[in-house]
Amino acid sequence: MDFEQQPIGFSLSKSRVGGMMSYAAEESDACVLTKPTGSEPLVLFLIHFKDSSVQVKRYGDQKNIITGQAKTLDLKDATGNRVKRVDKPKQAAVNASQPKQAANKDGGDKTKADENTPRVEKGGSRDGDLILVLQKTNSSYNFSFQIKIVSQSEEGMYNLNFHRCFSKLWDKENSFSIDIEITERNPGGFLSAAEMPLPLLYISMSGFFFAAALLWVHVLVKHRFNVFKIHWLMAALAFTKSISLIFHSINFHFINTEGHPIEGWAVMYYITHLLKGALLFITLALIGTGWAFVKYILSDKEKKIFMIVIPLQVLANVAYIILESTEEGTSEYDLWKEILFLVDLICCGAILFPVVWSIRHLQEASSTDGKAVMNLAKLKLFRHYYVMIVCYIYFTRIIAILLKVTVPFQWQWFYELLVEVSTLVFFVLTGYKFRPASNNPYLQLPLDEEDVEMDEVVTESGVLEGISNVKKTSNGRERLRD
Repeated sequence: MDFEQQPIGFSLSKSRVGGMMSYAAEESDACVLTKPTGSEPLVLFLIHFKDSSVQVKRYGDQKNIITGQAKTLDLKDATGNRVKRVDKPKQAAVNASQPKQAANKDGGDKTKADENTPRVEKGGSRDGDLILVLQKTNSSYNFSFQIKIVSQSEEGMYNLNFHRCFSKLWDKENSFSIDIEITERNPGGFLSAAEMPLPLLYISMSGFFFAAALLWVHVLVKHRFNVFKIHWLMAALAFTKSISLIFHSINFHFINTEGHPIEGWAVMYYITHLLKGALLFITLALIGTGWAFVKYILSDKEKKIFMIVIPLQVLANVAYIILESTEEGTSEYDLWKEILFLVDLICCGAILFPVVWSIRHLQEASSTDGKAVMNLAKLKLFRHYYVMIVCYIYFTRIIAILLKVTVPFQWQWFYELLVEVSTLVFFVLTGYKFRPASNNPYLQLPLDEEDVEMDEVVTESGVLEGISNVKKTSNGRERLRD
């Protein structure tokens, strides 16, 4: 195979934005290794198997410094004899912004001493290009390099892409198996500029969620006669969310200091994150169905919602864990990312159905004599709850993602801030709307309206005349009716 006509290698380029649009390279029929397009800064690593070398070519205005193990070059002197020159370590480091000037400076006095400057043979490098050693071990090849970003304007997200300029027809003989080891480090630690604020953000938001959970428990204790099981489930959700954020903050802290997550803390975060996700959608769906507030038995179609949401939430959390532990460049990353996005949207849509069903039921019941006032009040509350869920989904699934792919790389942590603040506001508003209080319209309907009607018939018939009847309302209190 002619690797001059069909070269292979890597390209290193700065991404315009992050997130889903992280790859700045545009689709083109021309191979970027032979015909670089655009004027943006680009670094190419052309692999030459014939002379076991890697040629580093730079395009655009760059100030980053690339270093690596330099290749021993075969040169010709003035008489035509071959001489070997080994680049010194300092010569292996070339400033990308002025490659020609840097190369001439390294040559300095030697060029003046000899009018016939040594020229590189075909297959070597031209002025300004860095030649790295391509080592061969058994049937595999490897090389390494280091890049240092010295300009603030060049800070951002970089993409390292592999290119093979073969024909579009896939050939088993032309397939590659590649292992890439990358160590990324900033002056403040191993986290990127977009992730450095996350440990502090997560631990701060954990404190807010924990304070909100304590306040909620205080309200439940204060109004214990109006408390239902769903209220305690809401408290468990808030505490689980707080604990999950604590483990998430600890996990990021060790990534920043050690360069890799600590397995124990990472597992604890994944477990609490899974529990939080399941509790969130189950709680929202139960509130939407009115479970424990006005009824203790779910209908068949409501049970089907839970049979769909719970397994999908497990799948969504598995996909999230795989994404967290998988590099973005792997083949399965895009698949699990699409699965997570699709499953999450299905779950968000599924929890809206119980609310819609309840609104429709209340609209029909509001026209019935004697129940119009209560049902209309409850209908208004359900409509507010529906709007709250839609706004929560809109902000955390659409606005936040659009913000992530449009803001500069250094400000992408703002996406996480928006998600966590939106979640906290949604929790607080949900707790306020469905707080355990006797004047809450959601808690004023009786548990079984048919039983109430039967009690009225029996009392009016005179059989139990003069006897007080005890009727239990939906808020848990017992009320006497003479």
